[in-house]
Amino acid sequence: MTERYDFWYYLLMNAAKITISLNQDLLQRLDRLVQSRTFANRSQAIQEAVEEKIDRLQRTRLARECAKLNPADEQAFADMGLATEGDQWPAY
Repeated sequence: MTERYDFWYYLLMNAAKITISLNQDLLQRLDRLVQSRTFANRSQAIQEAVEEKIDRLQRTRLARECAKLNPADEQAFADMGLATEGDQWPAY
């Protein structure tokens, strides 16, 4: 019985519902976006904002990792015009 319930729960719950707290100013700004039909509803607006923020954070992490690269290797790549194939690049 439990496996059957888990299966249906998985199929029906493709999104998690969470509770968040918003200050009044942010809530009014969110409502203006919904009223202007930028978003269909509050949930969509919040989801897209969270996705955008997470994407931005991941790009920032990539930038931090790239900053760890050896400057001499980076310069060599720039001098070559990145003409070599990716599988020839050193692993970091």
